[in-house]
Amino acid sequence: MQQDPRYWQQIRRQSPIVPEVDTRRVLNTELRVRPHLPSPIKNPSKIPGLDRDWAMDLGSGASIGAGNYPAKYSFDTSTADCTTDFVVYPTGLAGAPGPTTGQATLVAYNNLYSGCGGIVPSVYWAYNTGTGSTIQSSPVFSVDGTQLAFVQADASLNASLVLLKWVASGSESVTSPGAISPSGRYSTCFKPCLAEFSLTDAGAPSSDTNSSVFYDYSSDTAYVGDDTGYLHQFNPVFKGTPAEVTTGGWPVQVNPTNPTPLASPVFDSGTGNVFVTDQGGFLYSVTSAGVVTTSGELDYSFVNDGGPGIVEGPVVNSTAGFVYVFAASDNATGCSGGTAHFSGVYELSTTFIALDTGSEATVGCSTPTGSTPNPLYVGAFDSTYVSSTAPSATGKIYVCGNTGGPPILYQVAAAFNLLGSSAAGPTIATTTTPCSPVTDILNPNALNPANLTGPPDPTEWIYASVGTGGLTTGCGTGCIFNFVDTQRQPATSYAVGQEILDNNLHIEVVETPGVSSSQPTPLFGPACTTAGATTTDGAVVWLCQSSTKYGPPVLSPWAPSHHYTTGAEIIDANKNIELVTSTTGVNPKSGTSITFATQPGVTTVDNQITWTNVGAQASAALPASGGASGLIIDNFIVGTGAEAGASQVYFTTLSDQVCGTSGTGGCAVQASQSALH
Repeated sequence: MQQDPRYWQQIRRQSPIVPEVDTRRVLNTELRVRPHLPSPIKNPSKIPGLDRDWAMDLGSGASIGAGNYPAKYSFDTSTADCTTDFVVYPTGLAGAPGPTTGQATLVAYNNLYSGCGGIVPSVYWAYNTGTGSTIQSSPVFSVDGTQLAFVQADASLNASLVLLKWVASGSESVTSPGAISPSGRYSTCFKPCLAEFSLTDAGAPSSDTNSSVFYDYSSDTAYVGDDTGYLHQFNPVFKGTPAEVTTGGWPVQVNPTNPTPLASPVFDSGTGNVFVTDQGGFLYSVTSAGVVTTSGELDYSFVNDGGPGIVEGPVVNSTAGFVYVFAASDNATGCSGGTAHFSGVYELSTTFIALDTGSEATVGCSTPTGSTPNPLYVGAFDSTYVSSTAPSATGKIYVCGNTGGPPILYQVAAAFNLLGSSAAGPTIATTTTPCSPVTDILNPNALNPANLTGPPDPTEWIYASVGTGGLTTGCGTGCIFNFVDTQRQPATSYAVGQEILDNNLHIEVVETPGVSSSQPTPLFGPACTTAGATTTDGAVVWLCQSSTKYGPPVLSPWAPSHHYTTGAEIIDANKNIELVTSTTGVNPKSGTSITFATQPGVTTVDNQITWTNVGAQASAALPASGGASGLIIDNFIVGTGAEAGASQVYFTTLSDQVCGTSGTGGCAVQASQSALH
């Protein structure tokens, strides 16, 4: 497991301090790693609010697609380099007839960060990987970043695994891609070059609409599914002469009786098996010898309602031995007291037996039989869960559920061998619209919003997007949100302004600093049903920011001569939330501005109104037409000097919009993670 870059990325993402270590002893030497001690955010003026750093036009209708992700190199999450770091976006559009003119299918950008000189970002390279061909899956890097693997469909929708070696170029673009052609000797081909391996089942080519490549770095093996229900294995991939494994039962048709399209597979280093789901609603475990174990039916929407079925691959915890599946609609009725089914998260053992359905936590309603729900994409596991060890494996799972209505953010309690109850958070759209996968990130070096020059304040956020009707200004055609989900820790020193998500899903901000009590979970109880209420926790006094769960995603700014009543909240010029705690009249200051207190708990008198600062806004939103693809996060330890602002998120919009100054189309987006609170 220590040979897998994914393992080390997770270790770093959950560590409050990244030490100076000699990683050559524990990482494949092909992976260049440059760890250093954390540095403070260098551009504090960008911190409040949600801002797009850049958005590049990929072409009309371009998008990676819902549930798919761009790919970012390097694997080192502690540094940022203007020259060598780059991010790759499939455009999802058909390659133009001319190899070096018209639409690119794949584009990479470098010079990514706000502190880099010259054009930010710059096209690093771009290719048309096949006339009429499209890439609508997530690409994956070789360990040294010099090669890519992805699934591509030709004009007849026949799918192939494609391996690609790229060369940097200063002249290529989305509309003027570089020339690249297939090679029969990929292992020794002259770059740039690519190789295609048809996904063929029983001699016939197959399509692949829902499965991305999973690459096992330790064994140089790739797995991918297709629409006929076959799971394919390739070995070697990047380190030899690539070939598909066609012996020992491979490729494996996981359900010959009722084959449906497969989602993305996941290799489990604990059991040595591959886990994959299908649109028909089942989870499969496939051994190295091609022996298949099939779960009980987990999602009934495809079979019963012509719905989406299971649209994303499972999430596997190899250490604890659990696998998680996200289902749009289960087989139980009675949701909200009616005939609707439930959306559900399932937990099964990685050694599950045939027909097992594990434990389920419901996350809102699906629809009555005969109706079509929206997809349920994968949830995110918080840092407490990720850092827990077997057999405890406890923490929270965040998922955007309620597939039969307006999307709702849910928190699911995960414990050893059992999923606990789910708690509903905010409804984040006004329409019955698809929601995205959820992403969670612990930033160990975020700055305390009440003290931008002080020590780091470890902060955790979750991210989700909706396709239409986002509950914020300008998000009617789609939106991406983030919310604080930092958990309170016992016997921990807290500074003024630090924020947590309490056990009732409300934001609490430190009004009085000190050390929290030693009890594992303080009972905030009903205190935070009223904004401005306080809870004593050892020496710490917590101030309830809002009666809204996860904090309000949108607030209006202060307005002069406005009718404010007790309990009203606004957002001030410093992106702090101000609460009306008392009023003797209805006529605040009539001028054009007011200077508010900057520290939580401190009041500001505004004519006949008293405002109380209840902390920095704990959520934010950014318009994204049609919603966002899967979102990736990098470099959460911000660099210094020219690398300032190097803590970023990356995604594509699902529909066309204005992409900064680069044009109108599907946008490849970078936004500052440090600005996302």
